[in-house]
Amino acid sequence: MHPTLSKAVLLFLLLASPWLLVQGWIFVGAQDESIPSMEVCPEGSANCAHLGGNADYRMDASSTTIDRSIDDIRSELSDYIAEYDSEILVEEASESTYYVHFVEKTPFWLFPDDVLVTIEQIDEDTVEIELHSQSRLGVGDMGVNPERLERIYDQLVG
Repeated sequence: MHPTLSKAVLLFLLLASPWLLVQGWIFVGAQDESIPSMEVCPEGSANCAHLGGNADYRMDASSTTIDRSIDDIRSELSDYIAEYDSEILVEEASESTYYVHFVEKTPFWLFPDDVLVTIEQIDEDTVEIELHSQSRLGVGDMGVNPERLERIYDQLVG
């Protein structure tokens, strides 16, 4: 191998090593586990956000009653999941309720965060939503989870 190429490869590996170490930590410490029902944030948590279900946490109280059909809300949520290239781990639906647990990864570092959404039909054109986002690793989220729930909420209220 040419000496200049060897130096370039070594420099690249040196610069990439923090990212590679974090990816190894994520691989070992943050395996996918299905969450079959809505959760609430632990008291004092700095890596969780919740909106709705009388369990608002780190979120400005917004109305979780939306004047749209359950089909419209599910369609908007599906668009969001596809846009952020998220992986669905649990999805359950009945005629009047919908629950989904999906994993959204943060840009660059690729930290996996669990996102839970419940949609309950109140009547033909009204639903009640509950949103939860929680980081799997670390003690803080640098505001990522509340921002994510705001994005989801804005898309659903559309």
